[in-house]
Amino acid sequence: MNIQHNNNSGSAGIYLHIPFCKTKCTYCDFYMLTNESQIDKFVEAICAESALRKDEIQEEVKTIYFGGGTPSRLSTNHFEKIFEALYLNYKIDSKAEITVEANPDDLSDVYLKTLSQLPVNRLSIGIQSFNDEELKFLSRRHSSQQAISSVKTAQSHGFNNISVDLMYGLPDQTEEIWRDNLEQMTNLGVQHLSAYHLIYEEKTRMYNMLKAGKIKPVDEELSTTMFSMLIDWMKKHNFIQYEISAFGKEGYFSQHNTSYWKNRKYLGLGPAAHSYNGYDRSWNISSLHRYIKGVESGNLEREAEHLSINEKYNEFILTGLRTMWGIDLSDMINIFGEDMYNYCIENAQPYINAGKLIIQENTLKLTQKGIFISDGIMSDLMRV
Repeated sequence: MNIQHNNNSGSAGIYLHIPFCKTKCTYCDFYMLTNESQIDKFVEAICAESALRKDEIQEEVKTIYFGGGTPSRLSTNHFEKIFEALYLNYKIDSKAEITVEANPDDLSDVYLKTLSQLPVNRLSIGIQSFNDEELKFLSRRHSSQQAISSVKTAQSHGFNNISVDLMYGLPDQTEEIWRDNLEQMTNLGVQHLSAYHLIYEEKTRMYNMLKAGKIKPVDEELSTTMFSMLIDWMKKHNFIQYEISAFGKEGYFSQHNTSYWKNRKYLGLGPAAHSYNGYDRSWNISSLHRYIKGVESGNLEREAEHLSINEKYNEFILTGLRTMWGIDLSDMINIFGEDMYNYCIENAQPYINAGKLIIQENTLKLTQKGIFISDGIMSDLMRV
């Protein structure tokens, strides 16, 4: 799969936010609910929303992504209804990448068998760790054994495009534990890894534990070592780091996430889901009750913001520099003009001199050294 760098304006993506979870993880700050009593009404509402908003996407849909929450809380009957609505209301490419996020404990043999008969062709499994102590600490519902068997069972049902999530930088995590996690993941023969450093988001149980002094964050040096181990390990096993936290085998990059980083249009369906039409961002109300009520009345509760030129430039920097494709400087001049271009190059120069940024074929990219301080570099290139 050769993803072109240019913005493919003729295609779009659809994101569906499925807000249900069996339990809430200690680190999670997404909009989610553990009460699943409204799940049938929600499915009806998301199907109705897809009809209400069908005129917003005229382009061919190349990617569909079920995120959450935990989309694997939906039954196959729910998925069938949603697919029926999507295929009725949008032009969906016959080769569209269709991803479902899932938790290992939902992926029984029967569930995977029925899921494999739907248009779903990619799974993103939220494993987070293969260490049982860490899984307990994170309030994950599965064991390391369940994580391993969920991947193997998915493979036995013909899923050959599987991504897993792993977390590093956890309190008490050692280099050995992290190496074991990476080894276990590559032994399973998956095609993609999303690796996230633990972030203590406010309003999470993890953040409260930190503030109460019950846990200590991992020190910065160990964090950097773990990130370095991750990069080296993935390279050794023929994964390409195509975005700071995403590693894929050749031909298995997440097309949906890549379209975010390349600023393509996407439609967000479901409560709290975000949409982007190339000019404005909008998002649905973060309340299941009000979302359902809005859809039923034909008057969805949504908010929108028009992006200023500075905000667009900042997003261009943030999304471009995170990826291996970098920032096309010709695009920058065409979109933002000479002044913004000069501002960018002037602020990039110290990092270029230090070997942390590089200009190659008129493209500005992070070097291997630069990846380690990418947040600081991106921040220095942005306009306030």
